[in-house]
Amino acid sequence: MELELRHLRTIRAIADAGSLTRAATDLGLAQPALSAQLKRIERALGGELFERGRHGVRATALGELVLERSRIVLPAVTELQQEAARFARTSRATACLRLGGTHGPLLGAVVDRLADVTPDARVTTCASWSERELAGLLTEGRLDFALAGTCGSASPPGAEGLVWQEVAVDPVFVMVPEGHALARPGEVELTELAGEEWACVPGDGCFGDCFTAACARAGFTPHRMYETDTSSLVHLVQVGRAVGLCRATFPNTPGIITRPLTGTPLTWRHLLGWHRVTQRTETAATVLAQARLAHAGVAARSDSYAEWLAAQPVP
Repeated sequence: MELELRHLRTIRAIADAGSLTRAATDLGLAQPALSAQLKRIERALGGELFERGRHGVRATALGELVLERSRIVLPAVTELQQEAARFARTSRATACLRLGGTHGPLLGAVVDRLADVTPDARVTTCASWSERELAGLLTEGRLDFALAGTCGSASPPGAEGLVWQEVAVDPVFVMVPEGHALARPGEVELTELAGEEWACVPGDGCFGDCFTAACARAGFTPHRMYETDTSSLVHLVQVGRAVGLCRATFPNTPGIITRPLTGTPLTWRHLLGWHRVTQRTETAATVLAQARLAHAGVAARSDSYAEWLAAQPVP
């Protein structure tokens, strides 16, 4: 008899249960059938794997060796099966690009560019406020690419097998209503906003902590923070309820002025992610290039961002 994966799983089940009776129940077998199967496995391996006693079973030296190897082999086979399933799903959907992204103008701009350069592909989208959720969808093979981001130099959402490449880095701007005292050209000192209430789009990264730390360095603690969807954020700023925080690429919006903060205390790093097993190198390179071009186009359409960029010293 040749040793098979199911035999290793049987050995693990017996060791985990601690007795043949409990293992037989867990495996849905009669105990005599399990005992007979174990004897066949032991003959194939050349010795006893377990010592039987009044209180159950205990692995022999040979049993410990087999169990140690099974702890490596079984997870490796499971990972192989998962990666093969992801690859098979991706191969069947070569004419479809499934894109995920957090809230903002970049996802739509990337879809627009891909529609031009890959006219035969069907592009679908999935929006989420959670970078971790997008990373999970990539890992599960339910997305091909994800546009996410991190605050400053923070690490991207971590998951085995994912690749993250930088698209661009933007300063974080503030949004004020048109009649606000700071709705003037030029940069705004963070300390000038010490008495304001704030609003932003939620996320599961460290942006909130970074903002609080920036305020602390400026000598104040921010008042109430509203975390809400983009349309509600715009409304809160337009009616003067709060000052908004946004990426510099936020589009021109009636009733709202976006302004850079002096010294750029907060930045946002746009990232494109994919799974290294399921994506071809040339496909990833194409999507990354289009994402960078899309970002440049979005930045050019934001008047306040274009003005800020023009004022920066040439490297």
